[in-house]
Amino acid sequence: MHYRTLGRSGTVVSSYALGTMTFGAEATEESSYAILDSYFAAGGNFIDTADVYSKGVSEEIIGRWLAKRPEERDSAVVATKGRFPMGTSPNDVGTSRRRLTRALDDSLRRLGVEQIDLYQMHAWDPITPLEETLRFLEDSVSRGKIAYYGFSNFLGWQLTKAVHVASAHGWNPPVTLQPQYSLLVREIESEIVPAALDAGVGLLPWSPLGGGWLSGKYKKDQAPQGATRLGENPERGMEAWKARNDNPRTWAVIDAVEGIAAARGISPSQVALAWLADRPAVTSVILGARTTEQLADNLAAADVQLTPDETSRLTQASEPQAGVYPYGPLAQEQRSRRIEGGR
Repeated sequence: MHYRTLGRSGTVVSSYALGTMTFGAEATEESSYAILDSYFAAGGNFIDTADVYSKGVSEEIIGRWLAKRPEERDSAVVATKGRFPMGTSPNDVGTSRRRLTRALDDSLRRLGVEQIDLYQMHAWDPITPLEETLRFLEDSVSRGKIAYYGFSNFLGWQLTKAVHVASAHGWNPPVTLQPQYSLLVREIESEIVPAALDAGVGLLPWSPLGGGWLSGKYKKDQAPQGATRLGENPERGMEAWKARNDNPRTWAVIDAVEGIAAARGISPSQVALAWLADRPAVTSVILGARTTEQLADNLAAADVQLTPDETSRLTQASEPQAGVYPYGPLAQEQRSRRIEGGR
């Protein structure tokens, strides 16, 4: 396992984090414990969860595991999130001071800790003033309830605004941002990655295997079946079967991943994860696993160092399909400059 700082903070985390959205849903408490044990045995130290995962059950499972593992409890860096509905009333959702006060206390209780290492806003809240949210986070740092804060699913301008509002008030800045990012989903490179680099914010990519597409489990024009996410629900979320199957870029990316994996004698997942972990601004890649076998295969990516040629092949095959403006080649040229002059 390799280690990096959590954004510009001094806290050190493993380059692969353990995502726990499956805990209490697809993974029982017993299997969740086994996954956590395997992850820490491999050198991992960074757990990511959220209050909304199984309506708090994921946090509760992690809390009980930490209580039974004092050594891991001391070394674990625990991240959770708040923002999405945990009830049916208008104030059971969002990032208002009222909502977050209760959400943070509930997460602390479920996790059984006195301080959450990284508290993240799960998404932008268009109703709550940003100053209200940031002041709450600043107060929570001052009171010792959280060590750092970050965001998830923010756009580039939203991240930049938050950074500058915090700076204008002399408040602690965010240290991380969780976006969806993989060889199949690279659109964040246009605005979000540059914003993160500018602010010194570390990226924590979620869905690094594109919902399983980059693991090699799906085949072109063969509808998925059985105990896979798309086998159980072909229309599942952003990785729905039909749209991706019909896109030639999907299979060009998968072909490149599988070709490199076959030549190396490793799994497609390891190739895709190794490419992502080496991208600019990435601090830790969030792994989601149903089983210890899946986790072990994914963690083996830490030992994979792609060659420049392999990286280039993957990057070219997965190049986002940008329009002419503002992200096409000529538009990018307008924003570039050579130090020796000219274009």
